[in-house]
Amino acid sequence: EQEVENLSGLSPNPEKDIFVVRENRTTCLMAEFAAKFIVPYDVWASNYVDLITEQADIPLSRGAEMKGKCGMNESELELSWLDQAYTLKLSFLKEGHNTSRGPEASWRLSRIQFTYDTSERTYFKDAVSPGKHTASSHRLSALVTPAGRSYECQAQQTISLVSSDHQKSVQLLLSEVRLQPFDIPADFVFSEEHKCPVDQREQLEETLPLILGLILGLVIVVTLGIYHIHHKLTASQVQIPRDRSQYKHMG
Repeated sequence: EQEVENLSGLSPNPEKDIFVVRENRTTCLMAEFAAKFIVPYDVWASNYVDLITEQADIPLSRGAEMKGKCGMNESELELSWLDQAYTLKLSFLKEGHNTSRGPEASWRLSRIQFTYDTSERTYFKDAVSPGKHTASSHRLSALVTPAGRSYECQAQQTISLVSSDHQKSVQLLLSEVRLQPFDIPADFVFSEEHKCPVDQREQLEETLPLILGLILGLVIVVTLGIYHIHHKLTASQVQIPRDRSQYKHMG
């Protein structure tokens, strides 16, 4: 038996949502993220002859209803809000593949489907020919993560979807993502994170100046130490005169 829980109210960030799917009283899918859709739509120009394109910015509502489905190799999360005017379905796939290191498994976000209704007046104003449309991904391979790990990415990512509304391009903006659709080790507990390349690069950019500073400081300390030892050794050595006539003054 599968249960679903919307725990978004526990997030300190009002734009970030938390969703959990549980099976036999154990978490089998967990997702935390902030999401927004940028949807182009047509309205009449002031002359009521020409069409112009407007843009709706639709955030994922905090009170979203949810459904979930867990499987060995396929999982799914479905969210709907504003009386089902908007529905987001995320599909995940786990698969094995051969590498130079031997067989390995990974999971990925394999499909996104977003259904929206341009007759809904909160985000769409005076849309031409209002009605429901579906925007979908095409051969998607996103958030690729080694099996047994969770995916984490604080940076904003943009995924393009193609809409049934005259093939318009709908943009899904994802940020502050922590997600795991398979192999969760314990109830409400993520596995070790797999950071996205953007976060890895930003982390490197933050730590690199510190590392270089430490190396430079170490080089200065070593150089000063060598100079001090060398100066001490040369100062204690007896200076032998090159002019042999000065030997009589020695002793």
